[in-house]
This record gives sequence, C-alpha cells and structure tokens, in this order.
Amino acid sequence: MKRRIGILTSGGDCPGLNAAIRGVARAAYEMFDTEIIGIHDGYRGLIQGDYQVMDRSQFSGILTLGGTILGTSRQPFRNMKVIGNDNVDKVAAMKANYKAMKLDCLVILGGNGTHKTANLLSQEGLNVIGLPKTIDNDLYGTDFTFGFHTAVDIATDVIDRIHTTACSHGRCMVIEIMGNKAGWLTLYSGIAGGADVILIPEIPYEIERVAKVVEARANAGKSFSILAVAEGAMDKEEAKMKKKEREAKRAASPQSISQRIAAQLQDIAGVEARAVIPGHIQRGGSPSAYDRVLSTQFGVHAAELIRDGIFGVSVALVGNTVTHNPLSEIAGVPKLVPTDHQMVQIARNIGISFGAK
Repeated sequence: MKRRIGILTSGGDCPGLNAAIRGVARAAYEMFDTEIIGIHDGYRGLIQGDYQVMDRSQFSGILTLGGTILGTSRQPFRNMKVIGNDNVDKVAAMKANYKAMKLDCLVILGGNGTHKTANLLSQEGLNVIGLPKTIDNDLYGTDFTFGFHTAVDIATDVIDRIHTTACSHGRCMVIEIMGNKAGWLTLYSGIAGGADVILIPEIPYEIERVAKVVEARANAGKSFSILAVAEGAMDKEEAKMKKKEREAKRAASPQSISQRIAAQLQDIAGVEARAVIPGHIQRGGSPSAYDRVLSTQFGVHAAELIRDGIFGVSVALVGNTVTHNPLSEIAGVPKLVPTDHQMVQIARNIGISFGAK
C-alpha cells in the first residue's frame, strides 16, 4: 500500500533542513512504496493548500545545500495576515488540506513553536512526526538539534577572526551571538573561540563584574578582551523585570545588548570597546559534516517510524542513540542552560567569567 508523506519546514531556516528532508525521502523510497508531498512555506502552505508532488530526482544533490527547498515561514498564529483573512479557522484549514492531500502522515521540521503546532495537529487526529531543528539547541528531549553544530562552527569562526583585530588594536570586542532565550550557542562557541567572558540569558550578569575582568586582563599586560554575549543576555536588574517590561525597555533602546555593553565598558573600564553583530550569518550556508550526519539520522528514523505506524512523536538524539519522544511531552518546553551544567563549570574552571558569582 502506497503511503503519501507530507513534509514541511517551519520557522527560521537553518543548516541541515535539506539533508533531513533527503533522509526522510530516500529512506522511505528504500523501505516502502511512497509518494512525497512537499508543502510550500511551512504551515502557510498547509493552511492554503500550497503543495506539490515531489519527484525522486528532487532529493538528489541537496545534502550539502543550506536553507530549505520547500521554503519556510513563521508561525501562522503569530502572523494573522498569513492568508489574508483573519476570520479563517487555521486549524480547520490545515486539517482539511491534510485530508485533501490524502496524506497518511505529515513530517514537520522545526523548533519550539513549530513543535507546539505539530502537537496541536496531533491532538486533532493527524498523523504527525516532528524533526528537531534550531541553531539555539533549545528543544527539550534531545541532546542536540540539527543546525546547532554548524552555527557553533560559524560563531566560533567569527570569534577567531575578531581575535586578530582585538589583539592588533588592543580592543575589547563584544560579539553578539544568536540566542534570545537559551545560551547554548554562545556557551559552546564562547568556549571554542577562547572568549574571556560569556554572557547568557540563564545567568544574569553584573556589568561591574564584567568590567573587572577586562581591567584585570589589562593590568596583567593583556591589551584585549573577547566577550561572547547572547542576544538575550540580561543584567540582574533586567532579570527582575517581567518579560513584557523587559522587552519594552529593549525595544525603546537604540542599542543592541552588545552595543550597550561595549559603551558601558568604555565608561567603566576606560577601554576601547567595539560591538560585533554577525546576525543571520550564523544560521546560513552549508551544514557541517556533523549536521549532515545528524540530519540524515533523524530523517531515516522518521521514515522508520512511518513504516512502523508510530506517530505523535518527535525524533531525538539521547546519548549516542537516535530515538523519539511523545510530542505531548516536549512541545512548548524550552531546554535552557542549567546554571550548574557541566559546560558552565568547565568554562569557569578555565577562567571564563559569566559576570556573576
């Protein structure tokens, strides 16, 4: 019996999406009779019925390709203009198009928000399998998401390159790394890049402590300092605010977090400080070898789940084993950096400061 498999990618793009799509398709073609339905631009395509029947050849040559061949969009419930009619019941539209496409299952590639909607559709009776992608690595239930390691490589390369300018000019360089809620990317790239200070959302900092690190390095004859700062890092005063109050404060400021910290360090420590914001560079381009392998593993496992009739789950890496978790247990549950995490302690033990005790 031929199985019709729908695939969509949702949320921000990241390296490994095409490799995972390829893994699902190639494994499905090998294991059972199948037809792959590519849904365009994430949940928007599912709402609008925008899709195409994929040819086997379309999955060739995409292993190393960045972005997503299916296109993507943000959550339909955040952007009420996604289909131009606020009165449309989006859940009902997605269910209706799932049936109109005659799908046997739907494979959804995305992060936290994407998985929340995937769980909703599963609860509505659709056969759904999630694949965890995000450069933030903040999806609960999996050790790593695909896209994360590539972003670590890119962010580390940025820090490496900034080192030469910092050293040559004797500057304090504040590098802003992606990660609004979770600091995994900043933590890993900061350690890999030899940062002197790492600031992440989970550990509120005191700017005075950060300044002391910079001053101590200067007094020790080290003319430069490197700070890896997550875009969502906050000082202790901001940490006491409610989320909306903190967001309003940030929105009203003309400076990003890295620019603000650089200005503060110039005032407090009297150093020449510069902010560097690599931005979307961190999630673009070809996936690393690690992410190509991980994406393929996840895609193949999804095909195995389809073969075995197991739905309502998200694929995960736990230890060295590719497995799966119920969507109901992981959807909407952020995986933040524990303050006592081993990687935090490793950083502290080699003298990296988090701007806090």
